[in-house]
Amino acid sequence: MTDVEMIGQSKPRLAKLPLVAALVALVGLVDSIYLTIHHYTAEPVPCSIIDGCEMVLTSAYATVGGIPLAALGVIAYLDAIVFAIFWAIGKSFGRLLFGIQSTVMAAVSIWLIYIQAAKINAFCQFCLLSAATSILLFVIFLISLLTSRKTA
Repeated sequence: MTDVEMIGQSKPRLAKLPLVAALVALVGLVDSIYLTIHHYTAEPVPCSIIDGCEMVLTSAYATVGGIPLAALGVIAYLDAIVFAIFWAIGKSFGRLLFGIQSTVMAAVSIWLIYIQAAKINAFCQFCLLSAATSILLFVIFLISLLTSRKTA
């Protein structure tokens, strides 16, 4: 097919909402990698906005089976990025998996905010950033559900 013949054909489009989701998940991934590195190097995390990062990150709630929650966050955000990319290229299972992943991540984040408030009595700004990105991913999924019903 020549260039002239291709002019009339449209290129496949990537869906914008899942690409936004992938970018949001990338923010969470960077945050989680940062906290994981600090966990394994035992470097204190500079808490410049609120005090309490070290209390949260060294609490009994900061690990599960010896694995830092931040490392689990790395896996969760990588999954969210992959699922969002599959969704963006039109794979229906990508949207479904992204929806499940973002729902679980938001629920866990809400639980961890509760733990910080009620059990540790301190907050970590990096943990709150992760919670915000997880909840935002869930909101993006909800928006996709609402917009798909309107167009259907």
